[in-house]
Amino acid sequence: MKVLVPVKRVVDANVKVRVNADNTGVDTANLKMAINPFCEIAVEEAVRLKEAGEASEIVVVTVGPKAAQEQLRTAMALGADRGVHIETDEELSPLSIAKLLNGVQGKEQAQLIILGKQSIDGDNNQTGQMLAALAKMPQATFASEVKVEGERLAVTREIDGGLQSITLPLPAVVTADLRLNEPRYAKLPNIMKAKRKPLETLTPADFDVELKSHQKVLKVTPPAERKGGVMVASVAELADKLKNEAKVI
Repeated sequence: MKVLVPVKRVVDANVKVRVNADNTGVDTANLKMAINPFCEIAVEEAVRLKEAGEASEIVVVTVGPKAAQEQLRTAMALGADRGVHIETDEELSPLSIAKLLNGVQGKEQAQLIILGKQSIDGDNNQTGQMLAALAKMPQATFASEVKVEGERLAVTREIDGGLQSITLPLPAVVTADLRLNEPRYAKLPNIMKAKRKPLETLTPADFDVELKSHQKVLKVTPPAERKGGVMVASVAELADKLKNEAKVI
């Protein structure tokens, strides 16, 4: 079984972001970049499937600037076999990303596509669902457990009411939730080996996909700074402040 894992280059989750001077977006100059945390979970799950003998090949793919190859190499150091880079400097919408990933799937014919449920920058939670619709493949979102059972996939999903267990035929699309697994750290020998693994570079034009901008960002502003707390001397004073100042009771 071939597994396709889309990943995204984002600002490291441990870095505090700031808005750029002209309020058009986040200032990424000199910031540490990394694989989107949910994408890293997807890579880990694919590697575990391969270690269990369920998967024979793991292909990681990303859409982004040339620098995004760093994240592909990281994914290959974690256990992916080869990478596909669709190089573009444009900021693409989830639908455009899904169209390009569908083009890669048409070429690779993977039996399973695992991707993070959302990215921590756009936070849209759309690409996986759109990809499944375009590829006409069954989908299981917010997965916290994935098991291959012959030609079918058993997935436990996290939903508002708790957990939902479903089965779906392969090929299928799965989006990884936070509790699916705990990603491993790349070992130094594997980092060195990843530099020699195949990495194919393509462009959006190779897929004959029409890319459109469906949204326009008018302004980006940081959240309002939170005011410091105050000490109260008694329960009565606390109740008075909650009622008359915070107006929550």
